[in-house]
Amino acid sequence: MLTKQETGRQLLHVGIGLLTGLFIYLDILTPLALFLLIIVGLLASLLSKRIRLPLFSFFLDHFEREEQKKAFPGKGVIFFFIGVLFAMKLFSKDIALAAIMILTLGDSVSHLVGERFGQIKNIFNGDGKKLLEGTLAGTMAGFLGAVLFVPAPEALLGSFSAMLVEVVKIDLNENTVDDNLVVPLVAGAVIFLLRKYSFL
Repeated sequence: MLTKQETGRQLLHVGIGLLTGLFIYLDILTPLALFLLIIVGLLASLLSKRIRLPLFSFFLDHFEREEQKKAFPGKGVIFFFIGVLFAMKLFSKDIALAAIMILTLGDSVSHLVGERFGQIKNIFNGDGKKLLEGTLAGTMAGFLGAVLFVPAPEALLGSFSAMLVEVVKIDLNENTVDDNLVVPLVAGAVIFLLRKYSFL
């Protein structure tokens, strides 16, 4: 069921992602600044378990999932920025921006559409709850964002591959790898390989 809090969470994800992409495009947000932002976020996450932090705790109250408030407050945003940092360091600027747009738009739209309109079970998700309509909508949304920075075939295949992997649970020592890490890395890698080996 798509709750008001979850809708707000996904819209916040989109807003943060679009601003992040804009700041990277304008060379305002550098890898070093992003790294420092991640460190601040981790410190805020630790402190928020003990005391209320003026801005951080407000966002936790209104947008954080209940299970994360005690386990890892702010996990989604922190891992989002880690995924963005990896993309910036591993790929050229245009590919990194495309990967960030796929993460920003594709991931959120897939959740919103899947929860609201999804009916068809996604065969790649095993026993999970992610539905085919969400994957297709996420692919299209990611494509529309990525095509601003890379050619259309690269944008489409990068987005489709990332959304396909997004529905598959990737386990590491019994812990599922966060989508915010997997999606930009897969999207960027697919676009990079397509370009390097001239598949298109």
